[in-house]
Amino acid sequence: MKGFASLAAALAVLTASSAQTFAADLPQPTDPVSSYPVSPDTMSGFDWTGPYAGASLGWGWGTFTTRSTPTGKFENDADGVLGGVYGGYNFMLTPNIVTGIDGTFDFTGLEKSSTVGGVNVKTGSDWNSTIRGRLGYAFDNFLIYGTGGLALADLDVNANGAKDSAVSFGWTLGAGVESALSENVTVRLDYAYQDLGKEKFNLGGTTYKTDLDSSVVRAGVAYKF
Repeated sequence: MKGFASLAAALAVLTASSAQTFAADLPQPTDPVSSYPVSPDTMSGFDWTGPYAGASLGWGWGTFTTRSTPTGKFENDADGVLGGVYGGYNFMLTPNIVTGIDGTFDFTGLEKSSTVGGVNVKTGSDWNSTIRGRLGYAFDNFLIYGTGGLALADLDVNANGAKDSAVSFGWTLGAGVESALSENVTVRLDYAYQDLGKEKFNLGGTTYKTDLDSSVVRAGVAYKF
């Protein structure tokens, strides 16, 4: 009996040891991967980078200041509808800072006549163009920006039937807002002030000096490529 008991005990110990060894060889369960919410800082917003082109419609108003010997100094105020095209390229410096270059061309049709010192003088501008830099702050698909650069326009002066014209160069500053309606379509509204400098005109042997200060408000829609 004692021998049988000793054999049974030895067999139990051997069985337990084998079971532990076999269990150690089995694949062990791993801890489940923890799930964490995505941080807003890692989420990507609207990508403003790339070229774009569009059309705009707006309102322009300005003052032609003219000087000559027969008339002295006088001003003509003019306003009217303007429309044209625009385009440019945006580049995102950071997820929020957007810079770029923007160009506009508008047909303006600003024109006004005055009779001063017995002389009928008509001043006008048929088109206006700008090449501007832009710098803005983006809230995902919404952009607030400032803009400034070169402005140019044609100036026409007509005095008692004699007419002369010139292209005047100046500067422009403005600001606006823009929103992306989809991946490719954006809309914007902006304001710009323009100082177009002073030009000389020879009208029938008399020198006239005219400059134009103007403002424009434009709404536009563009396609982003």
